[in-house]
Formats: sequence, C-alpha cells, structure tokens
Amino acid sequence: MTSHEWGRVDDDGTVYVRTADGERSVGQYPEGTPEEALGFFTERYAALAFEVELLEQRIKSGVLSPEEATESVKTVTGQVTDANAVGDLASLVTRLEALAPVIAEQRETRRAEKALKSAESKAQKETIVAEAEKIAEGSDWRHGANRLRELLDQWKALPRIDRASDDALWRRFSTARTSYTRRRKAHFAEQNEKREAARSVKERLAKEAEGLAESTDWGPTAGRYRDLMRDWKAAGPAPKDVDEALWKRFRGAQDTFFGARDAAAAAEDAAFAANAEVKEKLLVEAEALLPVQDVEAAKRAFRDIADRWDAAGKVPRDRMKELESRIRKVEQAIRTLEDEQWKRSDPEKSARADDMVGKLEDAIAKVEADLAKARAAGNEKLIRELEENLESRKSFLDMARRASADFSG
Repeated sequence: MTSHEWGRVDDDGTVYVRTADGERSVGQYPEGTPEEALGFFTERYAALAFEVELLEQRIKSGVLSPEEATESVKTVTGQVTDANAVGDLASLVTRLEALAPVIAEQRETRRAEKALKSAESKAQKETIVAEAEKIAEGSDWRHGANRLRELLDQWKALPRIDRASDDALWRRFSTARTSYTRRRKAHFAEQNEKREAARSVKERLAKEAEGLAESTDWGPTAGRYRDLMRDWKAAGPAPKDVDEALWKRFRGAQDTFFGARDAAAAAEDAAFAANAEVKEKLLVEAEALLPVQDVEAAKRAFRDIADRWDAAGKVPRDRMKELESRIRKVEQAIRTLEDEQWKRSDPEKSARADDMVGKLEDAIAKVEADLAKARAAGNEKLIRELEENLESRKSFLDMARRASADFSG
C-alpha cells in the first residue's frame, strides 16, 4: 500500500481520499504504479485548486455579477465535494464558502449603484419630458422637430427605471411629441394653403403689371404700379420657386414701364433746359428788388417778372424745386413788407394806440397828484408804492407813444 497525506492506494489499485468523514474511494489506476495512481488523482486536485483560485480572482475583481458568481460557486462547490481527486478538498470548500460574504457585499454595492443610476435616469427622463412638453406648447417649427429627435435618442440611451414611473414618463413624452407633430403638420398645411392663395393673387398682379408695361399714361400708371406693389407685399409668399418666377415677371414689367417713363422725362427735361435759362435770368431781376425800398414799385416789377416767368414754361424736374424756391422767396419778402405797412396804417389799431396813450397820461397825472399828497403827509410807505407805480406807467406810456408814432408814420 502506498500512502499520501490526503490519500492512499490499496493493493488492488483502488485510490482513496481522506476526508473529515473518513476515507472515500475516488477510483482505480490498475495500469500504473501506486505512485502514478496517486499522482494522477493529486493532479486532478491541483486542477480543482486552480479553478477555485481562478474563481476567487474573478469574483473579487467584480468581473462576474453577483448572480453569476453565486451560480459559479455553487457549481464548483459541487465539483469539489464529489471530486475524484486526492487533496485537501475541505479547504477548497472552505475557500468557496468564504466567497459568500464577498458576493453579498458586491450585491449590496450593485444594488446601491443601480438605485443611484435609476434615480439619475429618472431625473434625466423627467428633464427630457419637461423640455418636450415645452417644445410641444411652442411654435418653433424649424428647430423643434430636430430637438425632439435628439431627446428621443437621449431617452433610448438611458436605462429603464421602475416600470410604473418609466411608463408614466414615456406616456407624457410620447404625448408631447404627438401633440407637437400634429400642430406642426397643421401649421405647414395652413402655410401651404396661404402660399397657394398668394400664388393666385401674384399671378393676377404679374399679368396686370405686364399689361401696363407699354402704357404712356405716366402719372396714373405709376400710381397703379404703386397699388400693385402694395397688393404684392400684402399677398405674402407663394411657393418659393413660383414666387421667384412671378417676381421676375412683375419686376420686369415695372422696369419696362419706369424705364420708358424715365427716358421720356429725360427727353422732356432736355427740351425744357432753355426755359430754365430764361427763368434764371428772371431770378436775377427779381432778386435785385431786395431789399425792398418802395413796396408799390416792387409789386409792379414783380408782377411783370411773374408774367414772364409763367410764359417761360416748364423746366427740367431736377431744377423745379430750386427755381421755385428762389422766386417764392422774393415774393414772400415783398408780401411781408406790404403786410407790415398795412398793420402800421390800420385805422382801428391807430385809434386804439392813441386811446391807450390818453388813458396812460390821465392815469399818470392822477398818480402824480396822489404822490404829491403822500409826500406832503410824509407817508413813506405810500410814497414808495406810488413812485413804483408811476415808473411802471411811464414805461408803458413810452411804448404806447412809439406804437402810436408807428401808425401815424
């Protein structure tokens, strides 16, 4: 019989392992020596020990989930307990059992991490839902749809939370997206209707504009083009490609008409250039009347100049304002002086001025008499008051006499 610390080989080649409960047969190795038989079964033990060590490393490193670790320990424990191997099987079982607290701690840690991730996920999903609902209430049709797609991608990337909360938040998110999409479609449908209506209006306006392009009725036609432009702007945009084509037609007709009008005006201005020269000479005569010395003579001279001014005819449009401004300035100067003379010679105003002089003279005489009495009585207070009153009335009298003199003159 060949012995080993944890087993032996019987004379018939049977190999036993020693355990706490006694010996247990693990097999036979009849073809080899007892030493080879023990070596074969101790190698099996070494393989089991290596597997236990590897499992310890994997569990402690956190590679396995607590559930996977528990299942692996259970499997390896079964393999060790009934193993056909020679060695300290009990110590391997003890090492496997020692992994239970490690797994429990990892399970608790993972549970806490899961709870934290769940809380974070819930908070993020609530934020996503709140933003989606805000978008759904707004009218940012250009960017809202893109943002909702981004929010959906963010939602999908987040882990699920408890089912009730997850389902409730998803319903809110889905409802917001549906509401926004429905309103967005309705908006663009309405816009399409408006664009089609604008197309109809602008087609009519372009056609009328083209019909007026050859008109030579410059004033009324220009006014009508202004009306058409106002109606064009009020019509709003048509479909983009159509809008651009219609605008080219409309603008082209306008350019044709106003180009012809400007050409005609330029030709007319050239014809009126000589009239402007005549009026410039008349202005020299008119402006020589200033400053006016004799109103009646200036009026007679200006009437003659005005008759010749009217007879001279039209001038180029770019000279009209300048020339008219200069002739009106002379006319206004003569008229202003004439009005001033009339005011000075107005009989009613002259009589009122004379009457004012008389009344002031009478009042001053009365104040002077009262002042003499006050001085005789030695009433200093009354004297000061009467002296101030007298000074004021004399000042008014001077102004009244000047006004009366103006009317008399």
